[in-house]
Amino acid sequence: MTDIFPADSTLVAQVVPSPSHDTRADEAEPDILLLHYTGMVSADEALARLCDPASKVSCHYLVHEDGRVVQMVPETRRAWHAGLSSWEGDPDVNSMSIGIEIANPGHEHGYRPFPDAQIEAVIALGLDICARRSIPRQRVLAHSDVAPRRKEDPGELFPWDRLHAAGLGHWQKPAPLTTEGDTLVEGDDGEIVEQVQSLFSIYGYGLEISGVFDGGTKAVATAFQRHFRQEKVDGIIDPSTIATLRRLLKALPKT
Repeated sequence: MTDIFPADSTLVAQVVPSPSHDTRADEAEPDILLLHYTGMVSADEALARLCDPASKVSCHYLVHEDGRVVQMVPETRRAWHAGLSSWEGDPDVNSMSIGIEIANPGHEHGYRPFPDAQIEAVIALGLDICARRSIPRQRVLAHSDVAPRRKEDPGELFPWDRLHAAGLGHWQKPAPLTTEGDTLVEGDDGEIVEQVQSLFSIYGYGLEISGVFDGGTKAVATAFQRHFRQEKVDGIIDPSTIATLRRLLKALPKT
């Protein structure tokens, strides 16, 4: 049995320890807040899996649909929630992040909007974590951002704009859909593809800058749309996607 540990946040209603965690690489201080959905039929089923030693997966927090917050792994420890992933060239997102699982059946089990009480709890918990850990707003990310080939969560129904309005995360109003301008699809190549790939890479996405619109580029474009241009998620790099990406880059803090 895994020992109970003190909760890191006063917002935690219950500590349910998971055995699946280890030391952060080089004793890294986490500077990413990574948001997931559970993608399982029920929150109880998800919690059981996140605490099952045989599953070898875990997360720091789980937020129920009614807003209750459960902590499973101390923030100082490396939870196993990101899997094969990268951001800004760092392939060990688990060592650099604190993860929040948000109870929702996901795309495979009847994806649905997130209740208000749940989103309010995610906002409160996220603001608390980011304040204590000095996590910059642009490093509040979706699982699909860091693992675009594998993951869809928390998906296009997640209200990133609402989080941003409350002071959590980086977001800009999406550029409107239009047919005027460059539209790129899988199989295209050339300088314009290379330029857009470079813009995605500058923002943080992991992809090869090859000048060829391949499957990896489409996965990144789809992940970007799920987070930042939710009106149309199709993996096609249209003028709205490019303009929204440029807005986000322009709004990044100056270093």
